[in-house]
Amino acid sequence: MSRRPNKRQRSSDHSVVRIWERELGQLPNRSFSNRFSASEHLLNRLGLHKKLQEHTGCVNTVSFNADGDILVSGSDDRQVILWDWDTATVKLSFDSGHCNNIFQAKFMPFSDDRSIVTSSADGQVRYSKILESGQVETCMLGIHQGQVHKLAIEPGSPFSFYTCGEDGVVKHFDLRTRVATNLFTCKEAKYNLIVYLNAIAVDPRNPGLLAVAGMDEYARVYDIRSYRSETWYNYSEPVDHFCPAHLIGSDHVGITGLAYSDQSELLASYTDEFIYLFSPGMGMGPNPPSSSETDTETETETETEVRKTIQPQVYKEHSNRETVKGVGFFGPKCEYVVSGSDCGRIFIWRKKDGELLRAMEADKHVVNCIESHPHMPLMASSGIETDIKIWTPGGTEELGSPRTAEQASVSGNSRWFMFYDEEGDDHASGYYVADCDDDDEEEEDEDDSDDESSDDDESAEEEGDSDVDVEIRKDNDDDDEDQG
Repeated sequence: MSRRPNKRQRSSDHSVVRIWERELGQLPNRSFSNRFSASEHLLNRLGLHKKLQEHTGCVNTVSFNADGDILVSGSDDRQVILWDWDTATVKLSFDSGHCNNIFQAKFMPFSDDRSIVTSSADGQVRYSKILESGQVETCMLGIHQGQVHKLAIEPGSPFSFYTCGEDGVVKHFDLRTRVATNLFTCKEAKYNLIVYLNAIAVDPRNPGLLAVAGMDEYARVYDIRSYRSETWYNYSEPVDHFCPAHLIGSDHVGITGLAYSDQSELLASYTDEFIYLFSPGMGMGPNPPSSSETDTETETETETEVRKTIQPQVYKEHSNRETVKGVGFFGPKCEYVVSGSDCGRIFIWRKKDGELLRAMEADKHVVNCIESHPHMPLMASSGIETDIKIWTPGGTEELGSPRTAEQASVSGNSRWFMFYDEEGDDHASGYYVADCDDDDEEEEDEDDSDDESSDDDESAEEEGDSDVDVEIRKDNDDDDEDQG
């Protein structure tokens, strides 16, 4: 008797036991829901649920409201759209007032989903208020001297949020006064040069800590509480720096995306490099070492030990070269890391060990934005295409036929080659190829990889369907009963 049926049976029995424990009250509903939503079997069943089609330009931002029933999006067409994502229908669409591409749009908390803040390539930060009549009032709150890719809302505040721009300035906004305050200008320490900023994030467990990053190797953390003292205007130094040791002093990397986990871990997506996860204890403090100080030939024994301890978790195989991509977490307790890629895929890794679990085709060109649902195991994605895609377990919609493309991975000299039929064939073949000295060896590797990949996919499909169906059917039925 083969081992695979035995393994499948044990996994299925384990799932049934959890359901039985929940029915008897031995497993709290929330614990069951968290385990269910974090299941890798469920992750492996993610598929396309809906396409949201209304924008006429690239969709650069998607964000759920707190309840998770409405999605807000912004695009190169300068329109802001509120969606009922489950039915793929538009609830409201309005002109943002921006003069250039919208890069970020978010609901303000506890505003009954009527307050929306946006940032754009025109440098403006704008506020949109949805009135009872359905009309929308928009106004400009402030402006940066450069593009504004990201904004960060203070957790739990309906009034307070922060922005960063390519001018290196970090601003604070208060909707009660509609006043923009320049907090500081981010500068690198060696030459006191301004750092063009791409990303900003607030620690959800400690809202006094604000992380920013841009066109150099460091993610810098500032203590916002310092700016509320009488001498705040003289204070512009970060309290902590985060960077992989081997990238210190590099002139060829930058950071396009930041995200905090619910455990204050900081996730940073580097250009032409990988994604790194830093725990709070991995910070280098307010005065990080220079590249010369990290040279293994000249550093002291103590510095060598420090280098050995600074080893953030790394996530590989995607490509981040062409656009400003975000990065984020997925799962009720941030069990997974998610990112878009230049190859048009969504990449999903297990957070704790960096293992790549999924690489889903999601755009004909580039995936820039992935937003996880606040309560359910589903996500939204967008990129160069003009639509938004909703991904749910068991999604069955057809993705369509991407253009012919040859995409490169950033993992060493390896390559991902994707070939699509421009005539409209929905079937695409993918090959993972190691760097070889001659073309013949390269072709052999492609064929071998393709065969192995097909076998692995079939095996994973067979293993996933039998035991996951039990969980999904039971969980949906139970949710219906709870709602009733």
